[in-house]
Amino acid sequence: MAGQTQELQHQVDFLRSAHPSGMLTLDPAQQDGIETKLNFSVEDCKSPEQLIVCLHLFIFLVRSYIVDTHSVPLINPRERLPMSQQQHIPDTLEPKYHRPEKPIIIMGELQTHELTLYSIILFLLFETLVEIYLTLRQVRVYRETRTVPKDLRNVMDQETFEKSRVYGLDKANFGIFRTIVCDVVIALLELYCGFIALVWARSVQIADRIGLNSTSEIQVGCVFVLLLQTIGVMKEMPFRIYGTFVLEERHGFNKQTAGFFVKDQIKGFIVSMVLMIPIVAALIYIVQIGGPYFFVYLWAFVGVVSLLLITIYPVYIAPLFDKFRPLEEGELKSSIHELASSVKFPLGQLFVVEGSKRSAHSNAYFTGLFGVKRIVLFDTLLVNKGLAEDDPSLTESDKKKGCKNDEVLAVLAHELGHWKLGHVSKNIVIMQVQMFLIFLVFSQLFTYAPLYQAVGLPAGEKPILIGFIVIVMYVLAPYNTVISFIMTIISRRFEYQADAFAQELGYSKNLGQALIKLQLDNLGFPVYDWMYSAWNHSHPTLLQRLERLKTDGKKQR
Repeated sequence: MAGQTQELQHQVDFLRSAHPSGMLTLDPAQQDGIETKLNFSVEDCKSPEQLIVCLHLFIFLVRSYIVDTHSVPLINPRERLPMSQQQHIPDTLEPKYHRPEKPIIIMGELQTHELTLYSIILFLLFETLVEIYLTLRQVRVYRETRTVPKDLRNVMDQETFEKSRVYGLDKANFGIFRTIVCDVVIALLELYCGFIALVWARSVQIADRIGLNSTSEIQVGCVFVLLLQTIGVMKEMPFRIYGTFVLEERHGFNKQTAGFFVKDQIKGFIVSMVLMIPIVAALIYIVQIGGPYFFVYLWAFVGVVSLLLITIYPVYIAPLFDKFRPLEEGELKSSIHELASSVKFPLGQLFVVEGSKRSAHSNAYFTGLFGVKRIVLFDTLLVNKGLAEDDPSLTESDKKKGCKNDEVLAVLAHELGHWKLGHVSKNIVIMQVQMFLIFLVFSQLFTYAPLYQAVGLPAGEKPILIGFIVIVMYVLAPYNTVISFIMTIISRRFEYQADAFAQELGYSKNLGQALIKLQLDNLGFPVYDWMYSAWNHSHPTLLQRLERLKTDGKKQR
């Protein structure tokens, strides 16, 4: 504490030198805490430079308050395990339990943890500003493009084009606003003020109050995940509500009632926690007992869990949120089975999911990694939702919407192309390699103390879970950005290949018609800024796909 007092005094001396009134004082430490008084008024801050000085000191004091007043007692990692397991803790997990006798700060220089923090903040800010800039480029396209592109004038009228333009503009403006509030203001302020350290400290206190072992990093980590996710949902909820009941409602896509929305959010939160908490507990446990090569065991564990979740999700989890019904017997079902047989796709079941209760957007997908697979069609993809035209549940706006049977088959031929060409397997392999590299980097960096101090933890306190979050989300942020862009390029290449596969099966014309119809039904805007599209779109644009279908068709002739 004495070192922290001296550190604060150095900061105040430095800031006083920049403040003309010299009215900045720091009282000595009182008992177990530090009382800091800022004896200056608004009138004293007459220039932008003086306001920045005052703000800098205020944020510094907030971080100090979080670290010193709300920090948890330093716990030796060995004490977080049963006696029978303590001998397996590698030496690399031993923390250093001393505070420097002299303050590390040298005026004009930054400590290592400060440099780490500012580097993270600067990159995240830079990345966010780039994304905002690209979105603004697309906003300009929305505002300036007023006529239907030449290639779509026969299938898209001016009224639909205008609706899609306004819808895209509204989504882009809302996205910019949300990015500024969440990713610039809230996220960076939380990072700078040590919010994650405060949540960890509160998790220790809550664990102790509810009868858990507050010295067990596994038990505290589970409470931490629950608390952090709860706060995250609360921060995100206003934007979800606006996006669903204002933005989507305004353009005719929202089909959710308030009651359905609330139940959906509650179920989603419960399911995510039921899945996440055991995984987090296992992650911490593997790091604690895995020795110097724990990252290999961690990678194997997460890989198995990922494949398991991919397998069980469509069977046990997805039905908790949406109603699935078998596709009715008829021409479409027979044609789908014939298409699957022609490419030797092991089709087991055909389902229609009632996505129309949630949204008017359309989609189709197949699930299952091994053996028999299932194909799922959104009811919004089918004409009249796949129901009889006189069905009482159909509204006038739903009637005659959707794709014809040949167009549905073309969409499925595209999806089967992903399977036939091994795109699913390739993505899984890429994901596994990515996870291995991430866990390898984590194993090399998670004992590096400045990473923990950078987010507000006191020296010597290095929770495994926070280390994982900081490394994956912040330290590896540049790497993640590059990999994300590379995966976008690969994804677009896969989409072209799947289109070509459907074209080889004779669905070129029907696939083009289906793509156009889906674009119209979803009010997708057909014109995009090239930089925005290259960075954000995992699928080529409609015009790009139509042009490629025409080009490939000419080559085949």
